[in-house]
Amino acid sequence: MDKLRLKFAKTGRAVYISHLDLMRTMQRVFSRAGVPLKYSEGFNPHAKISIVLPLTVGTASLCEYMDFALTRDRDLKALPGELNPYMPEGIEALEAYEAPCKGAELRWLRLEGVVKGGRDGLFYNDFFAQSSILVEHRAKRGMRTDDVAPSIKLARFTPIPDGAAAELILHAQEPTVSPELMMQALGEDAPAYFRFTRLEAFKEDMTPFR
Repeated sequence: MDKLRLKFAKTGRAVYISHLDLMRTMQRVFSRAGVPLKYSEGFNPHAKISIVLPLTVGTASLCEYMDFALTRDRDLKALPGELNPYMPEGIEALEAYEAPCKGAELRWLRLEGVVKGGRDGLFYNDFFAQSSILVEHRAKRGMRTDDVAPSIKLARFTPIPDGAAAELILHAQEPTVSPELMMQALGEDAPAYFRFTRLEAFKEDMTPFR
């Protein structure tokens, strides 16, 4: 069975599991559950699994996706229930199904979170409503400056004690805009603390990604 996809949540203590450790964890979970992953051929075979848009360490998500392949047919509806007894605390398999599209088609993410120790929510609303927001950041080929405003579909901040509650819809790939990059764009007005959770994923036309 090729071109399969697992939707899972990564919360709590599991947010501190790195991408490489998560890949190893998933391989162990499938092995212990008796679910045979398909491996590549050659001198250095590796399991055919990949995480769509890996999380930054410390970020929680209710909509993570892992593409994988199995050596034989399996009841995909029952698969989450087979895997979860072997999952570490904070990781939960939610759905397994045949992938209807490529992982590269994931384009937008909806997130919720809080920011504290900075300006009030009204200031953030005005700042991210600007038509141009330039931010200098480190990329693979060194430092670069990008305008992130076109990649922010929604940035709504509601004042709460000591900070603001936030709802964001951000472009996820090509270009990628993360909450971390948004906070960096604030410069000296950036909050001292922020934490976000991915809630939903969408394709370019804002239909749900699966």
